[in-house]
Amino acid sequence: MRSTCIILSALISLGILCQAQSSRPIPDGLRHAKELNASLPVPNSQVPVDAMALKHDAEELSNLAASVPTDVQSVSKGLISKDLIQKLKQIEKLSKRLRNQLDR
Repeated sequence: MRSTCIILSALISLGILCQAQSSRPIPDGLRHAKELNASLPVPNSQVPVDAMALKHDAEELSNLAASVPTDVQSVSKGLISKDLIQKLKQIEKLSKRLRNQLDR
């Protein structure tokens, strides 16, 4: 019984040692290449943002947004502004365009 336990523990130990030796070390050249690749800057594939177009869109969005509260006040009085729906659609369109340009 005791010899069976010794043999079994020896086989388990041998299996663990063999498994640990089977892992191959990383060659120095490959390790160095991985370090170089990690340190290289990632190329910027972003399209440059047109600052003038952003500024123009932002100003137009601001002007439209500033005009909406007066139109909404007139709606509460029973007067519906003809342009209110168009202004709101344009605000949505401009905000999407600005967001998309900045997300790139």
